[in-house]
This record gives sequence, C-alpha cells and structure tokens, in this order.
Amino acid sequence: MPTKKIFILLPDGVGLRNFAFSNFYKIGLEKKFDITYWNNTPFDLHSLGFKEIKINNAKSHPLTDSYKNARKHIELNLNIRRENDKVYDTYRFPFAYKNVKGAFKSYFARFLISLYNSDKGLMKVKSKMKTIEKKTDFYKQCVQTLERERPNFVFCTNQRPVLAIAPLLAAKELKIPTGTFIFSWDNLPKATMVVETDYYFVWSEHMKSELLKYYPDIKEKQIFVVGTPQFESHFDEKNLIDKVQFFNDYGLDLNKKYICYSGDDITTCPDDPQYLSDVADAVRKINEQDNKSLGLIFRRCPVDFSNRFDEVLARNKDLIVPISPIWKKIGEQWNTILPTKEDVELHASTIFHTEMVVNLGSSMVFDYVCFKKPCAYINYDVSNRVNEKWSVSKIYNYMHFRSMPSKKAVIWLNSADEIADKIRLGLEGNNETIEHAQQWFEIINQSSPKEASDRIWEAIELIAD
Repeated sequence: MPTKKIFILLPDGVGLRNFAFSNFYKIGLEKKFDITYWNNTPFDLHSLGFKEIKINNAKSHPLTDSYKNARKHIELNLNIRRENDKVYDTYRFPFAYKNVKGAFKSYFARFLISLYNSDKGLMKVKSKMKTIEKKTDFYKQCVQTLERERPNFVFCTNQRPVLAIAPLLAAKELKIPTGTFIFSWDNLPKATMVVETDYYFVWSEHMKSELLKYYPDIKEKQIFVVGTPQFESHFDEKNLIDKVQFFNDYGLDLNKKYICYSGDDITTCPDDPQYLSDVADAVRKINEQDNKSLGLIFRRCPVDFSNRFDEVLARNKDLIVPISPIWKKIGEQWNTILPTKEDVELHASTIFHTEMVVNLGSSMVFDYVCFKKPCAYINYDVSNRVNEKWSVSKIYNYMHFRSMPSKKAVIWLNSADEIADKIRLGLEGNNETIEHAQQWFEIINQSSPKEASDRIWEAIELIAD
C-alpha cells in the first residue's frame, strides 16, 4: 500500500503544543505516513527533525476580518434567538475604533450584521468570505504548493484563524480532503468556527453534540471523536523533572509542600492579583495556625506579560515563587506568543510537584485530575474590582461550565475568609472531589486521554485511504 502524504496545517502557533510538541508526529511516522507540516508559525520545525514547508507572506483579504466578525455576531444572534439564552452575548468582544483602519473594519462588520442577520444571511456572509479569500495572492500560493506536493489529506490544527481559510479552500479546489481540529473545550458556543472542512475532529461526544447543534449543516459522518493531545504529556514520565532538580532549578525549598496558583489573562480575570494575594494570606494563616511549611508557586497565564502581579509578588517573596511558562513572544497579539517544547515538561512537572491548584475557572482542573490532584475555583468578587462590569458570575455562566456533572468536581472558594479551610480540605486528599473531577473530564474529553494522537491518526487513515 503506497505511503499517504499528510499535510499538517499550522495556521498559527496555538497548535504547536498539541501537534508538534507531543508524540503526534512520532506516532504518525510509526503508522507509515509521510508527514509534512505546512507551517505558518515562526517556529523552525526542522530543529525537531520534522519535514516542513514554510508559509511565507500569508495575508488574508482586507475585508476578511470584518466578514469573520460579522459571522461571529450573526451566529451568536441566531443562538440567542433559538435558545432565548443571553449567555451568548457574553462571548462578544467590543468593536475597535482606535484608528482609521480598525474603525473601518468595525463599521463594515456592523453593516454586514445589520444586512445579513438571519440564517440565509449567514450563508451569504460565509460564501462572500470564501469568494474574497480566493482572490488573494495567498490563495494562489496555496494552490501552487498543493499542486506541487499533492497530499492525500490536509489537517488543520485550529478552526479559528482566518489564515487557515485560503489553504483549505485551495485544497477543496484541488479535491484534496480536509479536516480541522476543534482546539479548545469552550470554542463551539463562542462561535469561533472560521473554516469549513470535510471532516471535524472533536474532544468528546459532548463536543460532537455541540458541533451538530451549532452547525446543523455538518453531518454526523463528518465528525470523529478523538480526544485532544493537550493532556497526553501528563502520562509520559519522560516529561517529569526530578524533584531535587526541579526544586533546585526554581529556588524551591525541599522541606516545603507547594500549592500552585494558576493565573488567567487580564480579560478573563482582571482581579487576579487580588485573588493571588488572598490565597497567599490564607497559606500564611495555615502555616502559622497549623505549624505547616507551605509555599505557593505562581504560574502566570502564558499570554500575560503584564506587571500587574509585581506588587503582590514583592510583598510575598518569602512565600510565592513565580515559575513563568516558557513561551516565546513573537508579536503583540496573544496568538503570536508561542509555546515551547520545554514548557511541556515544565507544565507537567509543576503539577507533579504541587499538591493542588487554585484558579478562576480554567481547564487546569483537568490537568490536575490527570495527576489525581484537586482544583479549587475562585468564586467571589473582591470589594475593589478593577472593572465594575466584570464578575465571577459571568465566568461560571459560560456554556462550557454547564457540562460539569456535579459542583463537587472542584473545591469552591466562595470568600477570602474560607480559603484557608478549603485549602486544608484539598491537602487532605479529598477523593470525592477528584472522583467528580474525573467524571467531568470524561464528559469533555474522550476516555483514555493518552491515546488521543493514536485516535487522530486512525481517523486520518480512514479518510486518506
């Protein structure tokens, strides 16, 4: 049987962790695939021994961003109309008017929304977006690449970037099958789908149901339930740094046990510094009252390079050790901040060498349950909020939290005063919390999480056959 040539399209850097820094490539080679990364990131995949074709000068049509934003808003409007649920309004971002170019894009998007705010109108917006992308030099470049290389399948690692549209349209033009991976557990209710492909790879049956609900034109036979490579690294002992080395490398005290505080970006949690301070106060209280020796590791959000935590860290430098993710900042936008292979090890080792995690509503609950460790969710507003319009209630009303089968899946921190007692509960090894978190994990991600890459390649094998 001839070797099948597979293109792995990386339209931006967010797919690197799942599909370059995991065992995904190695497993594909073992299955005798000829794999080429179609790489639109600044990262040099040759350095990892991968075959790659660099995408140069990728540029979407000047109006595509406006059409993308219009599509998003129309989809959210239609979801509200169908379900009578205002949660979809919370997924909108404000239009930008800071400069002439940004203002034009915003006004044009708003014009499109007013003109095409219906199911039929949505189809016209999608069609027009494809038409204008086919007029770009980038599209012509993609056609030339695919005509020369003739892969059997193009697999897109992320459904969100506009720069994925042209390569996938070029493949469709040449009758090459295409597929896309739905990147994150919260993406589908947010109307983040930008591309249209022949096949869709989702984390779970739950996500499959969401895909069919929000995109009824997609048929069940087009969907493969595969899980996500995001958690695979946690099950590979080679990614775990030895305790003595880890503690020495990051200036940790071998006589202490550590709790991890995992930060969010400033939009998701503008009050993160105050929450970190509250947790530090609680840990200090436990140490004094219980004669404990606990410390805090602060892992900031990888795309947060702000100085907003500096004052809290300086005030608690005897207690908090910041261990920042090893990501590279290539540009100013969040999607130009790239993960690294080194951070895969650091992330897994931070979890392995800490007792529990505290944060506001992130998927770290699933990272920690991979290690049978609990997560505590911040669940109160501080008195001096940075943004009076922001509240934790907004976060936990998001659609993806409705997949939680039991509120016992996390330890809820409902006020600053109860953090100490709740941390004590977490340190006791609350098996009930971990059991419920595991049940939640199995809803949002396919069972046997370490086999996700295998399942993806099995699906690709069926498609490319």
